[in-house]
Amino acid sequence: MTRAFVPWFLTLAAPPLRGGLWRVAAVLALWLGCASVQAQPAPLQLQAQQPAAGLWQALQMLPDPEQRYTAQDLLQGGPAFGPMPPTQGTLGVRAEPVWLRIPLELAASAPGRWVLDIDYAPLQRIDLVLASGGRIVQQAALGSHVPFAQRPLPTRSHAVGLDLQPGVAYELLLRVQTQGAMVLPLRLSPPAMHAEHALREQMLQGLLTGLALCLWIYSLAQWINQREVLFLQYTLLISGSLLFSLHFFGVGAQYLWGGLPWFEQHASGMSALMATCGSFLFIGQALAAGNPRNRLMRAMRWGAAGTALLALAFALDLFDTRVLAAIVSVLGLVPALMGIPGAVARMRQGDAVGGTLLLAWLVYFVATATVIGVIRGWVPVNFWTLHSFQFGATLDMLLFMRVLGLRSKALRLAAENARTERDTLHWLAHTDPLTNLPNRRGMQEALSNALRLCCHEQQLAVYLLDLDGFKPVNDEHGHDVGDELLVAVARRLQGHVRATDLVARLGGDEFVVVASALESPAQAHDLANKLLDAFHAPFTLSSTKVQVGLTIGYALAPLDAYDAASLLKLADAAMYQGKQNGKFRVQRSTEQLAMP
Repeated sequence: MTRAFVPWFLTLAAPPLRGGLWRVAAVLALWLGCASVQAQPAPLQLQAQQPAAGLWQALQMLPDPEQRYTAQDLLQGGPAFGPMPPTQGTLGVRAEPVWLRIPLELAASAPGRWVLDIDYAPLQRIDLVLASGGRIVQQAALGSHVPFAQRPLPTRSHAVGLDLQPGVAYELLLRVQTQGAMVLPLRLSPPAMHAEHALREQMLQGLLTGLALCLWIYSLAQWINQREVLFLQYTLLISGSLLFSLHFFGVGAQYLWGGLPWFEQHASGMSALMATCGSFLFIGQALAAGNPRNRLMRAMRWGAAGTALLALAFALDLFDTRVLAAIVSVLGLVPALMGIPGAVARMRQGDAVGGTLLLAWLVYFVATATVIGVIRGWVPVNFWTLHSFQFGATLDMLLFMRVLGLRSKALRLAAENARTERDTLHWLAHTDPLTNLPNRRGMQEALSNALRLCCHEQQLAVYLLDLDGFKPVNDEHGHDVGDELLVAVARRLQGHVRATDLVARLGGDEFVVVASALESPAQAHDLANKLLDAFHAPFTLSSTKVQVGLTIGYALAPLDAYDAASLLKLADAAMYQGKQNGKFRVQRSTEQLAMP
């Protein structure tokens, strides 16, 4: 340590020393500087039943870019450790290994078993050395690249138990190496407190993971049922987000891929690319409303295809994680940036999809900025900042689920409108606009359906009704009164038939009644007389009172005919014969009428 310090100090010497006073001052300064370098920091005191306080402040660091130092070198008085940077809880993005040193001392009343926990799963390799009096007493290997079965403790985070003796001075060395951010949320606590903290974190991860899985299953089921591609794209998006959280917080290595080193090394990159690919597709589909000719959708699909190719190249190890991190840091923002103009336009049109997407992107940007702040040391490393991206991703998933709900609502409204329009067109094609009764087409359709159930035990009657004296009313009072009379006739006919019978208007003053499930011809004749009797009473209209009669001709199925056209022809002939025989009467078809 002194040999490394002296040359640096001498390069800062002022002009050549000529007097004895200068020599005395230089020697004194050199001695004081050496003493300050050789002075060891006060050991961190571990108290009974409480976590170690000021752990970060007690650390010292030594970068090792050439990877030439060993723990034994450092214990035997190697190069000097320097102070930690002011970035609380993080050393930023570092490719080179870093040695950390902290002296420990156990209080007499404190328990001998302690657990060191580094709750940042993406750290790839952590070599731990515990020494006392220059002699190594414990070693352990931690990190995401260490197979889960070989880790000291089977926990989600990187943890190891330390066995300490009261009154003994210890020196703890950590060699940390990772290709990403070197975030170091260190915690040194008794086993009971560590277990309590780990349980709370495990419950949180279980809750958030369970929520993500429920959304994943729901969206996949909706896609299977509805075949709406937006649900499948949401499934891809949420798969990437869920996989990233499982890797970032160590749950995946703990329960899913602990024995698969390739997956552990590629999980973060593949999940980020998967989420980006899903974002391209989901945002494009949501803003384009499924229009395949939309320019934004085509551009988003090209972006998704390019992202998929990058994922394939990364899976084949054509480039490493550091290159991928640079790519994703730019590519991950592209879907949102491309979608902002469309979302703003949709929001101005009053579409809630645009506002929801903008809110989701605001949450994403805040969460991303918080993560960047953690890495750079601009914000402190704590529970909320470490989980900020996970909380933001969860809120984003819920907001995107609202987009799915709005999309489903729009599809449902479009389907209802189409059905309403179809029903309206069907109603217009099958309904008389004046009386709202079925017209000729509607009557023929209903008659054809009723004839399928017709038999000798369940007979069907077709009545053709023509008004007697309608033309004089029309000529004397005008067409408005005539139309009003036709509406009144329709209501009276409906009031004197059964609920299962059909009343229709063929045109002019001709009406048809179809009565099914009749047991005998006598019952059919009785129904015809009931209709005839209903027209003895005059019609009271808005401006006058009029009297019209009724002539009825009818035919029975299957006794007189089996098809709708023949029945109508027979009923029409019977009605015409009734007109010739004096009107206001009921006439059934005969064999002579059935002849052509």
